[in-house]
Amino acid sequence: MDNTLKLEDLGYGVFFESNRGTDGLPVARIIVEHKEAYRIKNADGEYLAKITGKRMFNALSREDYPAVGDWVAITYLGDGQAVIHRILPRKTIIKRKSSNRNEFQIIATNIDVAFAIESLDRDYNLNRFERYFAITKDGGVKPAIILNKIDLISKEELESRINQIKNRFGDVDFIPTSTLTNEGLDVLKAYIVKGKTYCFLGSSGVGKSSLINKLIGKDVIKTSEISIRGDRGKHTTTSREMYFLEDGSIVIDNPGMREVGMTEVGDGINSMFDEITSLAQKCKYVDCTHIHEPGCAVLSAIKSGQLDKDKYSNYLNLKKEAEHYEMTELEKRQKEGEFGKYIKKAKDQLKRHGHKDY
Repeated sequence: MDNTLKLEDLGYGVFFESNRGTDGLPVARIIVEHKEAYRIKNADGEYLAKITGKRMFNALSREDYPAVGDWVAITYLGDGQAVIHRILPRKTIIKRKSSNRNEFQIIATNIDVAFAIESLDRDYNLNRFERYFAITKDGGVKPAIILNKIDLISKEELESRINQIKNRFGDVDFIPTSTLTNEGLDVLKAYIVKGKTYCFLGSSGVGKSSLINKLIGKDVIKTSEISIRGDRGKHTTTSREMYFLEDGSIVIDNPGMREVGMTEVGDGINSMFDEITSLAQKCKYVDCTHIHEPGCAVLSAIKSGQLDKDKYSNYLNLKKEAEHYEMTELEKRQKEGEFGKYIKKAKDQLKRHGHKDY
């Protein structure tokens, strides 16, 4: 049997090969992101890599820097080190708005399925699931649900929660689990397949790292018990890291997310709330906000009981967040454009007046 590691074992495929370029540089995948460096992996091994100064200088936003999941073109330096020259086009991307800033954070790239994980002792909330779905669907990633720590409630209560999820989300894949009793772990293992990349999203303490340890078969990721006082986690995952399972599947563990802020995810919201999107096409006014207008098909559906009120309310909140982000981003780009014009004008004036530096 040939046990030689291949790029395909790391998630490489036709999409990336067709976008590889013609410079002949070897490629590798980002498996860990450090503060000023990256751990990368390919068929030759693992390396510590940094991006070129030119790429850093030309970067305009966070998307111009590598992220966990990216495929990058590199050169080797020796002694287990390498240089990253460019990022191959991304097949999918998951990003969210950073806390208290109108900037975004890349969670991971080139993901096939994102597991939105909630636990029954901490943050079970249907609205929060929809936030995860909005950012994953907008980035082209398939969402799925893991409801963890089901050992904490009765079978009857679990059945009630399952019905809530099915009624709210329809055909979204759903796996109830417990790392204490191992319930659902066989189903989760069967769901994850070779060559695909899976991302685990959730708050601190919901059991992301514990689930991945179970999938790996040993305690690779350090976990801590949850503090009883305040029900807060002590120390959990602090950085994004990719793990490779024995069956050839790939999983990414992420730090806990207190907030799941919306970026420019209009398409993701429309896809997640396709029932509302479909109803909106029947509204009397094309620019209907679905809040107070007469002849609004969405409001009529709520009144008749066809549409869930909580789902509708969350839809409005997410749309408002996304629109605010887009508006602020537009204003920021306009200011940057005006500043750029100012600098250009100043340089032109210096040239005309024969300044010594020009």
